[in-house]
Amino acid sequence: MERCGWVGQEKIYIDYHDTEWGVPEYDSRALWEKLILEGFQAGLSWITILKKRDAFQAAFAGFDPDIIATWGDAEIERLLADKGIVRHRGKIVATIGNAKAWQQIEAAQGFDRFLWDYVGGTPVQNNFATLADVPAFTPLSSQISKDLKKAGFRFCGPTIVYAFMQAVGMVNDHVVDCPCHVRVQGL
Repeated sequence: MERCGWVGQEKIYIDYHDTEWGVPEYDSRALWEKLILEGFQAGLSWITILKKRDAFQAAFAGFDPDIIATWGDAEIERLLADKGIVRHRGKIVATIGNAKAWQQIEAAQGFDRFLWDYVGGTPVQNNFATLADVPAFTPLSSQISKDLKKAGFRFCGPTIVYAFMQAVGMVNDHVVDCPCHVRVQGL
């Protein structure tokens, strides 16, 4: 049995795949952090984000949306000067707006429930034979993207949302020959 074909040879990539990717995440703030990181990944490789994740967490106050929602121009300029993160003004500004949107959803029903209700609270168990069988997005990720945008989120298109759904275990997209497929299915 081999790991999913997208996993590189670097230890950080292997560890992420084996212990985190696809494992159901139900914590609202952790879900928000992972959605933000998926947005920063757009146009880049995931390994880039993994290598910068600690720097992102430091730069973004541990991804505390209640803190980030209060940020303005001074924090944007500070982040644009931080060589440890992806310095993209649009993504940084979107993160501040996304923190405010998260607060609204969290207060209304909980961000975790908002997301997990789309799959009835239970991960979708896919059985893809090869990486080529795994879609880039689905009708469900398109609907979640649309609803997130309606709530004020940015950098959350259908492809980003599907990658997020995979990462947080809303869908089990480990290919069937991957040793993690059955393990994640049992979680």
